[in-house]
Amino acid sequence: MSDQAKKSGSLIGILTMFALYGMVGFVTFMAAPVGAIWKEQPGIAGSNMLATMGVTMNFMAYLFMGIPSGMLLSKIGYKKTSLVAVAAGCVGVLVQTLSGFVNLTAIGGIPGAWYVYLLGAFVSGFSMCMLNTVICPMLNTLGGARGNQLNLAGGTFQSICTTLAPALLGGIVGAVTAETKIADISGVLFTAAAVFAVAFVVIACLPIQDPEQVATPETGEGLPITSRHCIMGIIGIFLYMGIEAGIGTGMNLWLSDANSSPLLALGNDPGKLAAIAGSAFGAFCAMMLVGRFIGASVGGKVTPRMLLLVTGGAGVLFVLAGMALAKVGLGVPFGAGVKLPVSAFFFIACGLCASVMWATIFNLSVDGLGKNTEKASGLFMEMVIGGALIPLVQNFIADKCGFVISFAIPALCFAYLFVYALAFTRKTK
Repeated sequence: MSDQAKKSGSLIGILTMFALYGMVGFVTFMAAPVGAIWKEQPGIAGSNMLATMGVTMNFMAYLFMGIPSGMLLSKIGYKKTSLVAVAAGCVGVLVQTLSGFVNLTAIGGIPGAWYVYLLGAFVSGFSMCMLNTVICPMLNTLGGARGNQLNLAGGTFQSICTTLAPALLGGIVGAVTAETKIADISGVLFTAAAVFAVAFVVIACLPIQDPEQVATPETGEGLPITSRHCIMGIIGIFLYMGIEAGIGTGMNLWLSDANSSPLLALGNDPGKLAAIAGSAFGAFCAMMLVGRFIGASVGGKVTPRMLLLVTGGAGVLFVLAGMALAKVGLGVPFGAGVKLPVSAFFFIACGLCASVMWATIFNLSVDGLGKNTEKASGLFMEMVIGGALIPLVQNFIADKCGFVISFAIPALCFAYLFVYALAFTRKTK
């Protein structure tokens, strides 16, 4: 193959991975505003933990599909794994859409349609897991020394899509009441399913070649995945996912709560709580977009360790500041006629810190693994379960102790990542 053909193939592969990054972001982050709709339904009304179950099921799928995804990747290759993942995504979104049109017998006092929705979220999680298994190692291989920078750039595009999801759905719904139904957002869900269908056709026609994982000169076959820096990085991914899912989801539920939302005390329209909360969640995602854009710009000059050190430390400070100011009652303008509590802006700023963490932790953890990188990638997908379990714990605490106290959970997660970057990223056998 000529050098020009190789360059063209690499460019196509990189653009394809960017597109898949975007799809992962949109489908994952639409779960929070959809959960706000379910929160007001009979049998669920008022439970933040049950409202978070869509997010939980989406990430719970990673626990079951993480290692199998790595095995599937090794057996059938990157292109076929991508096709299976995209097909699963289409099915998952359609099942979630179906939950808005079925009228099933209640189980345990909860509408039967809710269980259909959770099934769809679980299937979508299978898709997201397989796509994530493909994306990071593919971009690392295609980019070589620029692999971390490409992953940050892909994450920038993902942030655009994650910003659209809550803002778009929140804007369509407006105020969430017991009369609000999933069918009200069926147009967006059908569009997402159509995007998956189109992506399947596009990927099927693209000449995507599997990257060849070679042993590094320094490490031969590569370090074992039981190396300390790898194991602690895998734990770091678990906690990072809890940060990304927990802060945005918790803030969305906090601001949209019809009974205790701080937006009411600031004089905001009670009929627009869901729209304002969705916009705030979208601002959190927008901060991730800004952070990833900055990270992609400086990724070639700043080491992954330094990026994680700075963002981990800043994340702790932002969350603690948001918690400390939550009772102040000070409002800050957030668009025409809208005010957000000042504490919300500190939680939104956490998006800057979380933005670069996935790619950074991944690269620090697989450094020196050589041919063991694909095995480690499967374990990374297992740890995405943190996006299910940590928000569940956080919102359980919110139900028992209040929303503000619950943000101590992401603060502890940020603290771990700061310590990891500070002392435990050196390669060891």
